[in-house]
Amino acid sequence: MSEPRKLEVLRAIVEDYVHSREPVGSKALVERHHLGVSSATIRNDMAALEDEGLITAPHTSAGRIPTDKGYRLFVDQISAVKPLSQAERRAIQSLLEGSDDLDDVLDRTVRLLSQLTNQVAVVQYPHLSRALIRHIEFVLLAPRKVLVVLIANSGNVEQRVIDAGQDLADEALSALRSRFLGTLAGTPLARLAQALPAVVSSVSPGERQAAQSLAHALEILAHSSREDRMVMAGTANLARSNVDFPLSIGPVLEALEEQVVMLRLLSDMAQDHRGVAVSIGRENPYDGLAEASVVATGYGPDSVAKIGILGPTRMDYPNTMAAVRAVARYLSRILGP
Repeated sequence: MSEPRKLEVLRAIVEDYVHSREPVGSKALVERHHLGVSSATIRNDMAALEDEGLITAPHTSAGRIPTDKGYRLFVDQISAVKPLSQAERRAIQSLLEGSDDLDDVLDRTVRLLSQLTNQVAVVQYPHLSRALIRHIEFVLLAPRKVLVVLIANSGNVEQRVIDAGQDLADEALSALRSRFLGTLAGTPLARLAQALPAVVSSVSPGERQAAQSLAHALEILAHSSREDRMVMAGTANLARSNVDFPLSIGPVLEALEEQVVMLRLLSDMAQDHRGVAVSIGRENPYDGLAEASVVATGYGPDSVAKIGILGPTRMDYPNTMAAVRAVARYLSRILGP
C-alpha cells in the first residue's frame, strides 16, 4: 500500500465518519470517493490501516472509525488552514466590531465561534504582564464611599467600591485622581505595587489616609485583572454530541467547570507552522478529555492568551481550524493598538 493511497483512504474514512457518525465500510468508500481501486483493494488497505492503529472496528461492525492516531495523521497532513468564505468573514467582522468593552468583546467572540463550529468555544482573558495603565477614575458615591476604576490599555476594566477612611469632597477626590493618574498612567500593571508608595507619600497629610485606601484598592484591582480567566459558550452543543462520548460526558463538563484544567491545557498547547494547536483524545493530559479534542490558537500582540474550541474527536478539523484562526485574527485586530 503506497503512502499517498494510505493517506487518501484515511482521509476518506475520516471525512465520511465525521459527516455520518456511522462506521465506514469499503463499499461506501468505493461509491463515494474516486480512489481508483477496487473494493477488494480498499478492504486490504483498511486492514493495513487497522494494523497500524489508524482505524478500528467498533464492536462487531463491518465498518471502521478513525482512532486518535488516525485523526492525528489526518490533521498533520492538512497542509494549510483554508480561508473562510467572504460571507463568513463579513459575519465575523460585523458581530465583533462596535464594542470597546473587553468583557463584551470576549463574550461576543465565544458565542460567534461556537455558532461557527457547533462546538464549545473558550477564550482566555489577555495575559496582562505587559499591559499598561490607561486610565484611573475615582467617583464619589457618599462622603466616605468611592468607586475606584482601573482601565488597562488591553481593554480590561476593573472596579470596586471602597471606604476611603475619611470624608472627601468632590474637589479633593478629583485632585487625588489627577495625582494618581498623572504619576501612574503608562505604568505596567505588574509594577503598579512598587509605584504606589511614591504617590501616597506625595499627598498632603490631611488626605494621606484616603490616598492609602485608594492605593490599596488599585493594587487589588491590578492583581485581579492579571488573574487567569476564561469565557466559554456553547456547552449545549456537547449535549447534542453525547453519542460521541460513549463513556460519559460528565468529565468533559467538569473540565469546563474547573477552569484551571482548561486554562492549563490552553497555556501548554504549542502552535504548529499553520498557526494552530490541536490536541486529540488521549493526547490531552487530563483523563476527563480522553474522548475530546481541543483546537486553539493565540491572539493579541504577543499571542500568549488563546482562543479555541472543545468538542468530540469526531469533528470537522479543517473547518474548525479555519474558524478558530480567523476569529482569533479579528479579535487581535479589535484589541490591537
